[in-house]
Amino acid sequence: MIEPVLKDGALIADIRAARASEGLHLWWLGQSGFLVQWHGRHLLLDPYLSDSLTRKYAATDKPHVRMTERAIDPEQLDFIDVVTSSHNHTDHLDAETLGPLLRVNPTIRMVAPEANRKFVADRLGIDAAFPVGLASGQSALLEAFRIHAVPAAHEEVGPEYLGYVLECGPYSIYHSGDTLLYEGMAETLRPFHVDVALLPINGREPSRRVAGNLSAMEAAQLGREIGARLVIPCHYEMFEFNTADPADFAEAAQSIGQPYRVLRCGERWDTATPNA
Repeated sequence: MIEPVLKDGALIADIRAARASEGLHLWWLGQSGFLVQWHGRHLLLDPYLSDSLTRKYAATDKPHVRMTERAIDPEQLDFIDVVTSSHNHTDHLDAETLGPLLRVNPTIRMVAPEANRKFVADRLGIDAAFPVGLASGQSALLEAFRIHAVPAAHEEVGPEYLGYVLECGPYSIYHSGDTLLYEGMAETLRPFHVDVALLPINGREPSRRVAGNLSAMEAAQLGREIGARLVIPCHYEMFEFNTADPADFAEAAQSIGQPYRVLRCGERWDTATPNA
């Protein structure tokens, strides 16, 4: 099993150390989960920090065999200001991750698609008024983060699937959620002047019997089309049946001149070393 470059106490120590330096800091926590730190505030994008799917599918013909160890117990993340869910699939809306997070962060705010409000409330056992519901084209200012909702296609564009653009001071981060390419996608995203695009690369393989995502080449090309200063790939090395080789993404990005950074689980990226 792949071991995160930083996990548990070592990851917490790195997060705390980063607060002493200026700029934007970001950690990949596996699958589509990222922790963003800006001016001492913390936002979690679509965290999946449990083994709930491995247990759920263990005795089925679609086992979710984990490839990478969990980076951190969510109960250790007791400093989170905002958490997002881009859609209702468990690796983006996990009760075993979000339940502990909500318990240890009594003032946390949660962002989810407005269309999913009741589903989110039922899964997490919370008041339906708690999530900040957004529809495509809407935005919200939460703590240090302005969050813009943009469409996603998983596999079709619909109100229950979103991507998010985060504005952190002068920086802009695009987290696509799970998505395929759709008409007008690049035109929607270009006005945000994306600094960092967080894009899935596991592709679309019908034999997997799950909704598809961007391929390695599509992710690189989308980054180039929207003018992203950097693309960081995600949604790989979590489950054996639904993964991709990040080397293929690196090759694709290099072939078209798209700046990129491949992170290991638990690894930090920040604006001080943009392409290191």
